[in-house]
Amino acid sequence: MANHLKHDWHNAKLSDQDKVLCTLAEKLTLTPSETNLNDIRHLERRGLSQEAISDAVQVIGYFNYINRVAEGLGVDLEKE
Repeated sequence: MANHLKHDWHNAKLSDQDKVLCTLAEKLTLTPSETNLNDIRHLERRGLSQEAISDAVQVIGYFNYINRVAEGLGVDLEKE
């Protein structure tokens, strides 16, 4: 499942909440400046709390950050 999500999350069997979280992760990763209050409101309408949204944004941001640091330093990532 993790490998499928990594390569094609759009076609994975996910809950509505997981799909909106993946959409947020994709947007924050590829076009962060386009993220706005409407995105947050959409997550709230799907049942996510402010705390869950904050947690998601922080985790997404951290992984984006650490991946860029690793790439910038030429660090080889472990295969797993």
